[in-house]
Amino acid sequence: MTKIKVGVVGTGFIGPAHIEALRRLTNVEVVALCEVNIELATAKAAQLGIERPCTFEQLRAMDDIACVHICTPNVLHYSQSKAALLAGKHVVCEKPLAKDLHEAEELVAIAAQTGLVNAVHFNLRYYPLVRQMKTMRERGDLGDVYSILGSYLQDWLFYETDFNWRLEPDKSGDSRAIADIGSHLMDVIEYITGLKTTEVMADFNTIHKTRKKPLKPVETYSGKMLQPEDYADVPITTEDHANVLLRFDNGNRGSITVSQVSAGRKNQLKLEVSGSKKTFAWNSEAPNEVWVGNRDGYNESLMRDPSLAYPEAREIMSFPGGHNEGFPDTSKQLFKEVYAAVAEGKQPEKPSYPTFADGLRELLICERILESNRKQAWVKV
Repeated sequence: MTKIKVGVVGTGFIGPAHIEALRRLTNVEVVALCEVNIELATAKAAQLGIERPCTFEQLRAMDDIACVHICTPNVLHYSQSKAALLAGKHVVCEKPLAKDLHEAEELVAIAAQTGLVNAVHFNLRYYPLVRQMKTMRERGDLGDVYSILGSYLQDWLFYETDFNWRLEPDKSGDSRAIADIGSHLMDVIEYITGLKTTEVMADFNTIHKTRKKPLKPVETYSGKMLQPEDYADVPITTEDHANVLLRFDNGNRGSITVSQVSAGRKNQLKLEVSGSKKTFAWNSEAPNEVWVGNRDGYNESLMRDPSLAYPEAREIMSFPGGHNEGFPDTSKQLFKEVYAAVAEGKQPEKPSYPTFADGLRELLICERILESNRKQAWVKV
């Protein structure tokens, strides 16, 4: 079998997660690893067992690289995705797709002109029970959607001494919690329900107005072992916490809460969708179970099991019931669909995976949420 050769750009938290997932596909080989300088690329490539450390310009020039994964800070997504597309390479980009709508629109246009495969890493769609809820809604099991309650809670920025490049607007943009994890939540909401968000009303809060930035490198999600003299005080302008009221195109309502300062919540996306027939409730920290609520009968727990799921959900289950699948499996399942398209050499007419157009859609919602917070008013999407 001739394997599709891939290059990955960026080696923070998510780059190695992409690499691990890609290595679980039989038709893909990660052969190149790119960083800001060749010294760092060489060190990281040795750690991860990748044969070609390189700069981004070197990666672009490699004729045998078919697809590039952009796993760098947000500010680089636009320029690197554009350059990779123009070099004739398929692209998988981390979210957000770009730092503003103008950049995202240009990327969508370039991708369409080239016909190359383009995808955004909205991997949370690929929990099997997320697809099961989507399919149940499509088949009429849920009924008409009455209301949506969602939250995405983390605690990795709980202390004022917690610091990461995502806290710096020049690297991540003007929004943090909403752009970083709220985008996943909004994408999953529209994916499951089939509804479009039409208006938003947002209220942000920055808990730590000043944070202590380490003067030496600290890995994302790592423990902190620094002394007081190892920090510099830095003003913070992006949100730690956000509440957003939502209006949907079926006339009904919802609300979400997003926080990166909720002690004990490591990475919890919760969603409750109430319909005219049933309610679905799901929690990403217990992803192999969906609670199904009924008015006139027993409530139910649906466990992740291929023998119990609809065929659409069964397609992204690799193991029998009782053999749990989790976060690493979501990227594998997304990439499996992406690389089926890469093997064909072009973007499908109706891709099953999230595309640059989906990335533009979520960026639009995030921009409107930001605008609403600034105006303290309802804003149309």
